[in-house]
Amino acid sequence: MTATIRPSTARGIVPAPPSKSMAHRLLICAGLCDGESVVRGVADSQDVLATIDCLRALGASVTKTGDCVRVRGVRGEAENAVLPCRECGSTLRFFVPLALLRGTPVTLTGSRTLLSRPLSVYETLCREQGLLFEKSAESLTVCGKLCAGRYAVPGNVSSQFISGLLFALPLLGEDSVIEILPPVESEPYIRMTLQALRTFGVSAHMQGNRTSIGGGQRYLPRDVQVEGDFSNAAFLDALNLLGGDVHVTGLDEDSLQGDKIYRRYFERIGAGTPTLDLSDCPDLGPVCMALAAAKHGARFTGTRRLRVKESDRCGSMEAELHKLGVRCDVGEDEMTVFASALQKPQEKLSGHNDHRIVMALSLLLTVTGGSIEEAEAVSKSFPDFFSVLQSLGIEVDFDGMDT
Repeated sequence: MTATIRPSTARGIVPAPPSKSMAHRLLICAGLCDGESVVRGVADSQDVLATIDCLRALGASVTKTGDCVRVRGVRGEAENAVLPCRECGSTLRFFVPLALLRGTPVTLTGSRTLLSRPLSVYETLCREQGLLFEKSAESLTVCGKLCAGRYAVPGNVSSQFISGLLFALPLLGEDSVIEILPPVESEPYIRMTLQALRTFGVSAHMQGNRTSIGGGQRYLPRDVQVEGDFSNAAFLDALNLLGGDVHVTGLDEDSLQGDKIYRRYFERIGAGTPTLDLSDCPDLGPVCMALAAAKHGARFTGTRRLRVKESDRCGSMEAELHKLGVRCDVGEDEMTVFASALQKPQEKLSGHNDHRIVMALSLLLTVTGGSIEEAEAVSKSFPDFFSVLQSLGIEVDFDGMDT
């Protein structure tokens, strides 16, 4: 699908979309309960639907009506289960330890891009414990019983590995400890997982880089609400730095979401040419780079993990910003966006099949006008992104797909 955006100004009040990150966590906890739980405020993003599909594949009963999901958790066996992770890194990494609770083969499937993302933490774990870890271009099969004990996990690969273990280890018979080897990145996401566990009656105690998890625990059914998402709200709030007047509602100021730092980062981008660290908030990379291109430029550090997302986000943004007349310099773990005068692109922009690239570039097209291909990628996390833009007065037309 190609989206064509004409220069237009956003104005209005809009609710923040529900947090995809917290929806994953609450749904998984609900799926590990013995009884029925209700998770409210769940959007139809492809990533969240992947988690729902995987819960069903493991034997949970999941019924979604509107944004309300009823989950009856099942921890019994499901022979030769196949878990469709689609293109969701969170789903894949969260479910590997859960698959290793069963003792029967479980195959996790996904796109080639997804399966090319790092899984070394689990590969090493399985080798050390004598468990099956068999990976192909589009699937991963694991088999065996996860053991309680001490786990040493690098803190600079992905916090999703740590969260995956946190879901599974409380269900083992003995106590466990996770030692996070510094440097630790994306710690807020680990704390969000701990919050979800507490909500469902499971305790794990994090002190410094060490987290203690008692064994023999049970997840207790709950009725919960997904909070608003700072990660996607940032794309709406960013319109204010482009001349808009947008008020985003429904965000919890006490949220543990690390991406709530976007407000501070936006202020700095609007005021000058800052150096911003993306180590704890890699999902903010594309939107901050886009705003830097529209304002005074910026230098971004801690960008290494942006290279292994849905696309190489540093390379993707460099290539597309070039079409808008913006020069960038990309290093191994940093990227500089230089102050430039935005120009209307003379060719279509590419979304690189990456939802956050599409949304970030769309913001700039509200200033210059232009078209972006692979716009349907927004369905991964924010399926009604363009509808929300239109409700705020942004003029968008589509070609190649029903909208």
